[in-house]
Amino acid sequence: MNNQECALPRGKILGGTSSINFMIYNRGNRRDFDRWAEFGNPGWSYQDVLPYFKKSENCYVNGLERSPYHNRTGPLNVEDVRYRTEAVHAYLKAAQQAGHRRTDYNGESQMGVSYVQANTLNGRRQSAFRAYIEPIRHTRKNLHIVTMARVTKVLIDKQTKQAYGVRLLYRNTLYTIKARQEVILSAGAFNSPQLLMLSGIGPEDNLKGIRVPIIKALPVGKLLYDHMSHFGPTFTTNSTGNTLSLAKIGAQDLKSFASGNPSTFLSSIGGVEALTFAKTPHSKEPHDMPDVEFITVAGSLASDEGTGLTEGANFRREIYNKVYKPLNDAQTDHFSFLVMQFHPKSVGRLWLHNRNPLEWPRINPKFFHNSDDVEDILAGIKEVIRISKMPAMQKLGVRLHDIPVPGCEGHRFDSDDYWRCSIRVMSYTLHHQVATCRMGPAADNSTVVNARLQVHGIGRLRVADTSIIPFPPTCHTNAASFMIGEKAADMIKDYWLNRRYAI
Repeated sequence: MNNQECALPRGKILGGTSSINFMIYNRGNRRDFDRWAEFGNPGWSYQDVLPYFKKSENCYVNGLERSPYHNRTGPLNVEDVRYRTEAVHAYLKAAQQAGHRRTDYNGESQMGVSYVQANTLNGRRQSAFRAYIEPIRHTRKNLHIVTMARVTKVLIDKQTKQAYGVRLLYRNTLYTIKARQEVILSAGAFNSPQLLMLSGIGPEDNLKGIRVPIIKALPVGKLLYDHMSHFGPTFTTNSTGNTLSLAKIGAQDLKSFASGNPSTFLSSIGGVEALTFAKTPHSKEPHDMPDVEFITVAGSLASDEGTGLTEGANFRREIYNKVYKPLNDAQTDHFSFLVMQFHPKSVGRLWLHNRNPLEWPRINPKFFHNSDDVEDILAGIKEVIRISKMPAMQKLGVRLHDIPVPGCEGHRFDSDDYWRCSIRVMSYTLHHQVATCRMGPAADNSTVVNARLQVHGIGRLRVADTSIIPFPPTCHTNAASFMIGEKAADMIKDYWLNRRYAI
């Protein structure tokens, strides 16, 4: 990558990161949530959280009309991607020929292969803003939205250890906003811990080092789990007209999409067409819990001619020019897989470099610090290649794109050592960072909030976002963030209506 740095964007927009993500709807494995509960978080088992997944969902996926795992009355639309390529149909057949059964990965069992379920409405992105805020934006008198603003600190009484408001920077002026009941941070896995530390809640060594007065010593930011994903392998086919690319966009496509046609290829969610959940041969997880996910993409870094995808991942231009540009020049149909690991052993950290709230926190995910994580992705790559050799794929003349990644030419192409090298060069985050404000009992010195999302030792302050997720989840984190929000809303209402527990 350029400067050997990963790109870690945030959704600084109404709707947050749901306004810039790939719109994949993936809840996770039932064992994820049972582990949360077993860790000391009552009320977060799969049985407890499934109603909140369903509460948020308006599901229009073919074949799931009567599924007890889905709902059709929630605000968040979940649907099939209507535009599908010939290659993805062949892949689903090939995956089944290789032993991966068809599944609803948000239903009874996650293991298997499926067309992707998307957070779109008639082929258009449906973010948290579109689903929850836009419909009531002008009718709720108690809702006030301030854009182009930045919270710089949570205000906490040092004597009572109670939060009573926030400091807000708006148009170069600092304002104090006071809370009658409590303060809720939903700034995400990077900015929620940043705000806690700026407010005096965090690791003693970090806060003392930047001279922030300590109000409560907690391990904020000391844990950071993330999912690494290998961009590859890429396959070419004998077919034509299937690969998504900028070159295909014409006036009629734009007109069709603008008129609301959900079947145009412009309705594709970044080219993602199918998901496969699989186990590696050395897996120590239960039989129904996958280690890796294969994301089938109708294209590659060639699809946008080396612009958004390459720059968004911060890949060096050399990679596009050498490996992917030839696919554009040949005008060859092709497709790729992102091979993502779910349960990394490598653990990162987030910390503050100074007291400036407008400067980014320092982040070191420590990707592949434990080499076992490379082996998990390698096992996934080998399985994808095995699936490509099944009859359904071979009917399309599928063959592995064999230009080596720059820096890995010294290894025999398609050997294990070649792929290990490629994994370290061509992997990047899919932005599923969790655990920087880990949820768990106060007696556990790795946790920041309790099962009611209250910050340990601080009154009237909660965190409600993916930073509270205690373990690397077996999913993309967008669906879980909606569930956390729904459950947090009920817990907050329950307290202020019934005062059932201390705050």
